[in-house]
Amino acid sequence: MIGVSTYLESGARWGVWELEAALLPAGYPRLVRRAGGLAAMLPPDDPLHAADIVARLDGLVIAGGPDVEPVRYGAEREPRTGPPARERDAWELALIDAALAAGVPLLGICRGMQLLNVALGGTLVQHIEGHAEVVGVFGGHAVKPVPGSLYGGVVPEETFVPTYHHQAVDRLGEGLVPSAYAADGTIEALELPTHPGWVLGVQWHPEMGDDVRVMRALVEAASVT
Repeated sequence: MIGVSTYLESGARWGVWELEAALLPAGYPRLVRRAGGLAAMLPPDDPLHAADIVARLDGLVIAGGPDVEPVRYGAEREPRTGPPARERDAWELALIDAALAAGVPLLGICRGMQLLNVALGGTLVQHIEGHAEVVGVFGGHAVKPVPGSLYGGVVPEETFVPTYHHQAVDRLGEGLVPSAYAADGTIEALELPTHPGWVLGVQWHPEMGDDVRVMRALVEAASVT
């Protein structure tokens, strides 16, 4: 059972309805299923419940989404940083803390990787060029793994990945190390080798592609914990 964090949107529309809704792009549960897992949606909730919920999961995915509020890493908001999603920030940081404490395998995707870095005391670059070229359209570029890393063991060759982000890791959080890079030097994956559990973050969106190896590695790690 792989929990996946979700959006909570105030004005979602379907059929005759326009209501607040917990939303998750369908690529996430489809990727979990293709990798051999079962997906459970985790909409924003009281952070005090995070540990109890994580205890019922075999693995956790922190999904992509809006920019992390800069105050979370001690910075002032820059003009191109998006509006805050404070409820989601608080919820997902609590989920990350709970997963790390319990040794539950953890995968951060895009925002999820950035939030993992922030949770461990790291900071973010609030805007980079060239990684989200058209608004609302996924692009792509090559990422090169670091040999000997967790990610490099899962995907040993350079690959072309689906991307959509305008922020990136700046100062690494405590214990985190890079495990893949883009051609411009942007950290595209990171991991926590000092932790006894399986912890990985990727800057791209595997749910938008055909390569299931990263998610399958999470599911396999979840099946033995």
